[in-house]
Amino acid sequence: MKFSALVAIIADEFEEQAIDAAKRAGAGGVTILSARGIGAKEKKTFFGLTYEGSQSVLIFVLERKLSLAVMKAISKELDLTNHTRGVTFCLPLEHIMGIDTGQMSQFEERIKDEL
Repeated sequence: MKFSALVAIIADEFEEQAIDAAKRAGAGGVTILSARGIGAKEKKTFFGLTYEGSQSVLIFVLERKLSLAVMKAISKELDLTNHTRGVTFCLPLEHIMGIDTGQMSQFEERIKDEL
């Protein structure tokens, strides 16, 4: 079975919305990290202080065939093609240990259904 790590870097205010969309598309658990980013454009200042919005990094470990569907669901939910609310990408995973056995069963059932 092949796996991918789906990474979504989004503004904090869209975190729950992205997680809900991912779960509806079949994702299980998620690891959430807090982050800050520096974009290509200069940030706005307010009384000499630079404002940089907080971001969340969502990491999903998914069966490779499921990762594109989850990515599309997040993109559609947040309208990423028209707004700069975040970025998503997938990385292939060669070796993995410690994945939840319940999640493995779900992956196996999904594969059986496809066959």
